[in-house]
Amino acid sequence: MTGAVRYPVIPENITVHLGRPDEAAQNVTVPFSDYIKNVASSEIYPTWSEEALKANILAETSFALNRVYTEYYRSRGYDFDITNSTATDQAFVYGREIFDNISRLADELFDDYVSRQGAVEPLFALYCNGTTVTCDGLSQWGSEALAREGLDALEILKRYYGDDIEIVTDAPVSGVTESYPGAPLSLGAFGNSVRQIQIRLNRIAVNYPAIPRIKYPNGFFDDETEAAVKEFQKIFSLTQDGVVGRATWYRILRIYAGVKSLSEIASEGIPIEDVTNTFPEVLQVGERGAPVVELQYLLSFIADFVPFIPAPAVDGVFGEETERSLMAFQTYYGMDETGVADDAVWAKIRSVYRGMLEATDDFYLKNEAYVGYPVAAGSKGPFVERIQKYLTALSRVYPGIGALTPDGVFGPATERSVKAFQQLFGIDESGAVGALTYNRLLGEYRRLEDGDGGE
Repeated sequence: MTGAVRYPVIPENITVHLGRPDEAAQNVTVPFSDYIKNVASSEIYPTWSEEALKANILAETSFALNRVYTEYYRSRGYDFDITNSTATDQAFVYGREIFDNISRLADELFDDYVSRQGAVEPLFALYCNGTTVTCDGLSQWGSEALAREGLDALEILKRYYGDDIEIVTDAPVSGVTESYPGAPLSLGAFGNSVRQIQIRLNRIAVNYPAIPRIKYPNGFFDDETEAAVKEFQKIFSLTQDGVVGRATWYRILRIYAGVKSLSEIASEGIPIEDVTNTFPEVLQVGERGAPVVELQYLLSFIADFVPFIPAPAVDGVFGEETERSLMAFQTYYGMDETGVADDAVWAKIRSVYRGMLEATDDFYLKNEAYVGYPVAAGSKGPFVERIQKYLTALSRVYPGIGALTPDGVFGPATERSVKAFQQLFGIDESGAVGALTYNRLLGEYRRLEDGDGGE
């Protein structure tokens, strides 16, 4: 799904504000490589040694990527990525001539940037000319002196930024620079976008202790996550609804970047484990596994009420049949017919499913049907209590499952019981209860209640 905690990418384009941030000025969108060539041609001399030029281009690239990656300006409500004001950013002269050797080096270094070892974000590579202006970062004239002493680009950069930096090479290129997932996140949502919010809120809570810690940042938007979002919204004067819409998303991003000092040389850094995605970015043809089962189950349920939508097989394989069903859903509900399930599509499918449950008079659908989203460690409520009831009943036949207290709190004991059930019935031992696990659990419980016994 989109909006995940991201590895840095090289944007295809960057939007530059031709003035100070709050100054009324033109915005221009240019290819990122052209932007770096322009900045380098405006900031440094083409007659300098090649290693000095490389060091400066890498610093300029990293500086710009930091602005893009942290969404420094966009998280503050601006419609651009960077300015051409040297008071806050770096020089950019729209339409200027580009030096040939700088152009060649910029092309060679197009997908490289500087980062701290063990961190993933581009270094906020502050620099200055080193003569009329000095700073804590790279001295441009000093870099030329070091190059003449025989130092290469990385050695030059280490002199200014420390020995713990590295040059990341061959970074991917992407046309998408905005992290917002495209649809609000609320109770019941799941995916990498939710995990990103949970990780960020937990870090922000170190500086703002009133925000409750999320015990299980596992990508499932549970009651703890909602409570943390609401407290964050209260502290920062946002609508206190527990929903992560665009305004809340970008305020969380902005505060997170601030408490971690991501736009400073001495950044706390984002560790690799924080950008490890646990869900597919999007679901499309070729995907397999539990998230596909979830999608197929919801589509097949909706198809029972909307004949226009063909019901896919619930087999965990995203093939042409599932694609046709999803495209029909998108057409019927006025969405772009992409055949791809991103956050916006998931949100719509969950909304339609839950609306159908609420509208029906069928007792089973209202009281025993799948709630419409997976629950996992940290979840609470009547649906969790129902799961605990079923597991406890089955534990009489399958002692390995273990009896539970049906308290509606999905804690470690419930997770262990769920995993034991999943292992027993050949389901992926995720510890989360999605459509596949719940349907099998309900079926086995009914068999037991009807007196059929265990397998």
